Amino acid sequence: MKNKEVVAIIGPTAVGKTALSLKLAHIFQGEIINGDAMQVYKGFHIGTAKISKKEMQGISHHLFDICTVDEAYNVARFQKDVRQKIEEIHARGHLPILVGGTGLYIQAALYNFQFHSVKPTSATMRRRKELEMLAEREGAFRLYQILSSFPKEKIPHDLHPNNVKRVIRTIEKLENAECVGMQPQALQPYYSVHLFGLTMDKEKLYARINQRVDMMMKEGLLEEAKALYASPQKSKDGLFAAIGYKEFFPYFENEITLQEAIEKIKKNSRNYAKRQLTYFRNKMNVTWISVDTPLSEVDFEHYFSFLGRKV
Repeated sequence: MKNKEVVAIIGPTAVGKTALSLKLAHIFQGEIINGDAMQVYKGFHIGTAKISKKEMQGISHHLFDICTVDEAYNVARFQKDVRQKIEEIHARGHLPILVGGTGLYIQAALYNFQFHSVKPTSATMRRRKELEMLAEREGAFRLYQILSSFPKEKIPHDLHPNNVKRVIRTIEKLENAECVGMQPQALQPYYSVHLFGLTMDKEKLYARINQRVDMMMKEGLLEEAKALYASPQKSKDGLFAAIGYKEFFPYFENEITLQEAIEKIKKNSRNYAKRQLTYFRNKMNVTWISVDTPLSEVDFEHYFSFLGRKV
């Protein structure tokens, strides 16, 4: 696959990835592939900051609205779906442009991540039972304390402390490399990958995040969160653990005020942006583009001349 070019536009939430991807798609006959783990779910557009049909400007977009909230969608399925779309786009003679901020998903799609299942050993099963009993005796937070002893970057950012089953599964993966999991051995690009990350001044980015949350509230985020909360398939995974929705659940249960929920969304979104930048900087070879200035002032010729067309 090394001769097949793929451009990826990555970066923290609210930095402006969509605008750049649309500009590139128009210039280079590109088709855009979703690289956000939450935008795959149908029916939830506001909290996931999903692009609208009008905003797509006639450009083909893929892997949006492909599953329901009660489906188990994961990184392995995403890897398969993205690679299939890349093949289809190349077959049409177009440029695949993967756009999003979910670092693990993007890395798995573009590099030689391999997924495998290994039958749990008797020791693994004993440890699992031990952790389950600990949760029963001392509560879910005690398990999360164990998990917190591992490096922060190895703990999924969307893992809720009360999701006992997933916390146990994560502890197993970290304690025993033979558990079901992912083996990123000697990662090499699966395609001819060109990774571009967008950055901007921290305070400016945080202000944009806060403004985006306020705009989401005006657009109906609360009602969207209510619909999710009322789902009969409610769980602690997927969209139910997503920033922008989970913060409202305590409000619906009369544990916090609406304003407290909104402020928590803003805070969690800012923290997530920091984690995104840390992941991209530590895990992938990224060409960074500052977008402190307007997009129209970015030197596209400098960054994208390798694609063989005058910008």
